[in-house]
Amino acid sequence: MKMRFAMTLLFALLSMPSWAAMQTVTLSVPGMTCSACPITIKLALNKVDGVSQVDVSYPDREAMITFDDTRTSVEALTQATGDVGYPSTLKSLETDSK
Repeated sequence: MKMRFAMTLLFALLSMPSWAAMQTVTLSVPGMTCSACPITIKLALNKVDGVSQVDVSYPDREAMITFDDTRTSVEALTQATGDVGYPSTLKSLETDSK
């Protein structure tokens, strides 16, 4: 009986969805100086594992990224923009726990 309970509990725990959440962040990217800059930034961010959507606005000098927080982090996103010559900082964060 105890073994059956333990196995049922283990199965239930393993069947639960992970604690992961999709997050959407807005990064401030003040170094954008022309309308071609967003292309480079978008390509760099799309290469980061876990990123599902990227929207870059040249007029606002911002990038909005939706990503899986179990596969990447805000630090990885800011590093990706910095690596292509566009240092960025976190402007806002929104978590969508599903």
